[in-house]
Amino acid sequence: MGFLIVRNDITKMKVDAIVNAANTSLLGGGGVDGAIHRAAGSELLAECRGLNGCQTGQAKITKGYRLPAKYVIHTVGPIWAGGSQNEEGLLRACYRNVLGLAAEKGIKSIAFPLISAGAYGYPRDQALNVATSEISEFLLDHEMAITLVVFDKASFQLSEKRYTAIAEYIDERYVDKNLITRSGGIESLKEVQEDVGEFLRSAMPVAERREKSSRSLEDLVNQVEESFSESLLRLIDEKGMTDSETYKKANVDRKLFSKIRNDKFYHPGKQTVIAFAIALHLNLDETSDLLGRAGFALTHSSQADIIIEYFIEEGNYSIFEINEALFAFDQKLLGL
Repeated sequence: MGFLIVRNDITKMKVDAIVNAANTSLLGGGGVDGAIHRAAGSELLAECRGLNGCQTGQAKITKGYRLPAKYVIHTVGPIWAGGSQNEEGLLRACYRNVLGLAAEKGIKSIAFPLISAGAYGYPRDQALNVATSEISEFLLDHEMAITLVVFDKASFQLSEKRYTAIAEYIDERYVDKNLITRSGGIESLKEVQEDVGEFLRSAMPVAERREKSSRSLEDLVNQVEESFSESLLRLIDEKGMTDSETYKKANVDRKLFSKIRNDKFYHPGKQTVIAFAIALHLNLDETSDLLGRAGFALTHSSQADIIIEYFIEEGNYSIFEINEALFAFDQKLLGL
């Protein structure tokens, strides 16, 4: 359960339901709408004829017929008119009504296109913000596997300001481990990490280092023997969060969280550890500590790690916004 972004053909998604960005007639059209009708076959059109259309922002459900998905949930997105015709409100209503209908029908997995971002002209970066905010809000109270499906890279777009800022941040910090040599040989990844970490620590003013490390010496001594699982559970308690709140904000499946809770020596993957650090709003020092307890470290030879650092430094702990950025830069997503 959680939220993913993938590059795929939505008509091939093996989920309980796919979402059709339809027109008000529900009788087929171009783009995603036409592709879904062609893949589902004439039976879908026949059922749609009996639905008497659909208003903008509303949603209606049909069978999937020849599609891998059991259901198709049709919704009509707004046509972009410069933002003055309540386009955002209507687009949010599309996601809310689709997800509400899916929950009502007991659907456990669903795939969305980026509604209204094609022929209807809604700016892609704004459409993406609406999609992720509505989906993330829904997932705080529901268990469902939700996928945003983009057909190609051109169909997905961060805001130019955000993309440029991250790209510049990466350019300033990225270290290609294959170009760093010592005594004529290539350094190991561990050596690169140590060199970069030492450089960053030496470059950071003493006052700033003290501010970033809020943990006392006594705390460090008491926690030195903690496993990753023990450290995570302690942090959850310290932050006053519940288990479900934590794994949902981390975009991590409940079953995986249960494994971590029930096995003090369980070691999840690096992206999962970072996801928990984001959910708990840990600073860079605390994130590095949590990663270390699972045998990992942040490194400037990884663009993904630099993107994570960028968001933590900015104080932006929205895992869905972070995953948008990771996807835009062709990096592995956090959580599931």
